[in-house]
Amino acid sequence: MAHKKGQGTSRNGRDSNSQRLGFKAFGGQVVPGGTIIVRQRGTRVKPGLNVGRGKDDTLFAKITGRIKFQDKGSMGRFVIFVMVEPLEAK
Repeated sequence: MAHKKGQGTSRNGRDSNSQRLGFKAFGGQVVPGGTIIVRQRGTRVKPGLNVGRGKDDTLFAKITGRIKFQDKGSMGRFVIFVMVEPLEAK
């Protein structure tokens, strides 16, 4: 009798979905209000003027304007602030 041996099960084949963190908009870019600027875990990048922080530490623009990043390191610490400057009226 011809038989085929049954295949064993694999213990592999699982992986978590990516969290898609990081910078979504960059310095000098014009963004409308409500645009996500940074998705992060913790506050690596701090919110500055006209930037809000969501409950998952996501930073978003509160107004339409141009994104500006600023380094404010003191006493050996490196801190990045992101702010949105309003556009000038023409």
